[in-house]
Parts: sequence; C-alpha cells; structure tokens
Amino acid sequence: MHKTLRISFALRSAYHVNAILYALRQLPFVRRLLPSSLYGSRGLNALANLLSLLWEMATFFLGKLLYFLTFVCGASLLLPHVPAGAAFLHILLLLTCIGAFTNTNLFDPSREKYYAIFLLRMDAREYALIHYGYALLKVVVGFLPFTLFFGLTKGLPVWVCLMLPFSIAGAKLAVAGLSMLDYERRGLAYNENSLGLTLWTCMTVILLLAYGLPALGLVLPAGAYVALFAAFIPLGAAGLYKALTFSAYRALYQQLLWQAARQTEDVQARRRHLSERSITADTSIVSRKHGFEYFNELFVKRHRRVLWMPAARIALASIALVLIALPVLASMPQARARVNDLLTRSLPYFVFIMYAINRGTSFTRSLFMNCDHSLLTYGFYKQPRMVLRLFAIRLREIVKVNLLPASVIGAGACLLLLCSGGAAPLDYAVYLVSLPCLSVFFSVHYLTLYYLLQPFNAATEMKSAAYQLALSATYLACFACMRLKVDALPFGLACIAFCLLYCALACALVYRLAPRTFRLRA
Repeated sequence: MHKTLRISFALRSAYHVNAILYALRQLPFVRRLLPSSLYGSRGLNALANLLSLLWEMATFFLGKLLYFLTFVCGASLLLPHVPAGAAFLHILLLLTCIGAFTNTNLFDPSREKYYAIFLLRMDAREYALIHYGYALLKVVVGFLPFTLFFGLTKGLPVWVCLMLPFSIAGAKLAVAGLSMLDYERRGLAYNENSLGLTLWTCMTVILLLAYGLPALGLVLPAGAYVALFAAFIPLGAAGLYKALTFSAYRALYQQLLWQAARQTEDVQARRRHLSERSITADTSIVSRKHGFEYFNELFVKRHRRVLWMPAARIALASIALVLIALPVLASMPQARARVNDLLTRSLPYFVFIMYAINRGTSFTRSLFMNCDHSLLTYGFYKQPRMVLRLFAIRLREIVKVNLLPASVIGAGACLLLLCSGGAAPLDYAVYLVSLPCLSVFFSVHYLTLYYLLQPFNAATEMKSAAYQLALSATYLACFACMRLKVDALPFGLACIAFCLLYCALACALVYRLAPRTFRLRA
C-alpha cells in the first residue's frame, strides 16, 4: 500500500509537471528559452513541481469557495422571503445529490488511471482506494471552512456546520457503493463523464427544484434538512464498506477506459460529420477568379452556412427587435427618457455583444478543419509570400461577414436613440462607426491569433495553451467592459482609436511572424 501510494503520487506529480512545462513552451517567446532538453532540468522541474503543488492546494479550497459564493449562498441571497438557514440547506442538499452522481472521481476514466493501472501495472484496487480516499479527503477538508463560515452566518448550529462536509462525502460514497452493486449485477460500469438521458433529466428537475421551490417560498424546516444530511453518513459508511470489499476494479476501469476511448472517437467523428455538413456539396459552385482569390471564393461559397447564414440571421433578428421596439416607444412616452439614457450609456455593453456575435472563431475552425490541416503539409503553402497573401484575402472576407450584423445593430441603435428623444450628432456618428470598428477588431483579432498561435494539430485537436489563454483573456476583457459606466461619446472614440491601433499592430505582427508560426502542431 505504501509503495502504491508513493508511486501513484509520483506519477500524478510527473503528469502535472509535464503538462505545466508543455503549456509554458507553447507561450510565445518562451519556447526559445525552454528547449525540449529542459524537461530533464532539475531546476525547471522543481519550479513546475512548486506550481503543481500550489495548484493542488488551490483545488482544495478555491473551487469550493466559488461553489458557495455563486451556487449556494449567492443564490440564497436572492430569496429574501424564506428563512436563510432553510434556503441554504435546501440548495446545498439538492446540489449535493447532483454532485454525488456527476463528481464521483472513482468512476472518472482519466489518463492517470490508464497510465497507472494498465501501463505501470499497479494494483488496481490499491490505486483506486488511495486516490478515492484522497478525493474524499479533499471534499471534507475543502468544504469544512466554508460550511462553518457560511453556515454560521445563516444561523446554523456549529455541530451542523461540522457535519455537512462528512454528509457530502457520505452522499458520494453511497452513490459509489450503489454503482459497484449495479456493476456486479449487470456488468455495466457507471461513467460519470457519459450520463444518460434519464440522469440528465433527473438532474435538471433537481436543479429546478433547488432554486424554484425557495423562489416560491416552499422550503422545509431547517431540522428536516439536517435529518436528511445526517442520513447520508450511515449510507456513506455502507458505500465505504462496499468500496473496501469490491474486487473488480481492474475490469471496471478497463471497461470505463474503453468507453472513454470510444466516446472520444465518436466525438471526433461527429465533429467531422458536422464539419462536412457545413460545406455545401453543390458542384455547380464555380469562380472566375484566379490563384488564392479563386481558392478563397470557393471556400466562402461552400461554407456560407457557417459564415453568411448566421450573420444574416443575427441581422434579421436585430431588425425585428428594432421594429418591435419602435411601436412600444411610441405607445409608452414615459419609457422614452429611460431608454434614451440607457442607450447613451450602454455602448460598453455592445463590446460584449460584438464579441458574442463575431464569426471569427467559426471561420478559423472551418479554415483549419476543411482546408489548412491538409494544405499545411505542402511547402509552398508556408512560403512567406503565400501566407501573407492568403491572410489579407481571408481578413477581407471575415470583415465583410461581421460588418453585416454590426452595421445593422449600429443603425438600429441610432434609430432607437432618435425615437426615444434624440442625442447630439456625434453620438449617432459614434454608434455608426464604433460598432463596425469593433466587428473589424474582432475579425482581425481572431484571425491574427490563428496565424500567430495556430492551435491545432493534424488530428484537429487544440494543443495551444497560449491560444486558449488569449481566448480567455478576450472574454474577460469584454465582460469587464460591461462594468464600465461611461458615456457613449468618449467610450466610442476610445474604441475607434484602439481598434485602429490594434489592427495596424496585429497586421504588422502577422507580416513579421506568421511565416514562421503558421504551421501544424505536433
């Protein structure tokens, strides 16, 4: 047992360290500083081990804190008409029931289990019990400070707050024990990453009950929830006994990992099928252009389902909303001043709207899956002159696609501004210019990221940590813009200036770097 414990945690650490080093080597300008030989560097491995340890410590508490702040306590604050303690326990109880099925850890077909049990030939029972015990320890230790803090603020007794983490672990153990019994009876392994329609339906109903009943003022007395939580502890003890006496862990994981491999293949096949369906199979589509212009025009025409059709739908929906809003404003004069004030201060929200409707990610994904993943294997396609020529053509096309809904939304905002009381002439100009500028910015941004950080490998799997970080940073920046309380004119002028500067800088970077960075990943 001690040897299994030591080897399993060494394997876990090595897996995390290599993942961190790989992610660091994907970052621009860092790749040259960290050659592949540094995977064996003791100093760099020590740093990666430290980062892995810090991340492991964060997983004890960070996820639980966010869980309580958002799903449990954050939601209960919106329910002032029910007792705080009862609402807290009601939501936590039902979410615990969902988590007992969706976050078991024991039935997660992870790569670590494959490496340990089937490649290193470790004892499956010992490995499973060690890691499951560690996962339960993280549950108890991670939940304990927050059940104490948030429970006491809701007026719950200390002993109840201390009991809750053990009850949550007991619920997970009870479900694990039932799943093992079911495996022994039917021979079917429960996979927490592949839930059936029945479980999804039940969880949806439970989620609706978790928040819907308190919203209607229907909750049980706090004592009833305490009794239900207390019942999870003996049920968990029965599940623990089953886990300790279960002997078919190797066969169970063999089936789970086989299911996971099949599921991955099915997802890839479905992705390829959807990608093929997005291409128009009309053989009458032709082009009279030449060279890359010919190539690009055929691509755009054959992919109009994922490019022009969504943009056209968004534009039509925007027109419909404006046409609905105009008679509403005409029939409700008292609402005009409020709508006018909202429009003059809502330009920061349009940053997120332009981000959400932009077709840049769909365009680049289609480019790679249906075009570049094959052509990047040819040397001529990666010549600097070819890369830059095709980048300019593609940028022109995606800008045209994104300008359609942006222009319609900008014109609609101006019309609503006019009908709700009017504004200064510069305010109209800001809406008409800044929204198309934002659409151009996102078009340039996503295509530049694609050319500088090309994230896909030959199997169309995303392998670039830098690309994912850039997408996350873009989302956070756009989301943060909604928190700004700025008038339309200064914010719009700032957006226009930033977009122009960014586009010039991005195109310069592509000109300098894309011939070296636009390649297939290993």
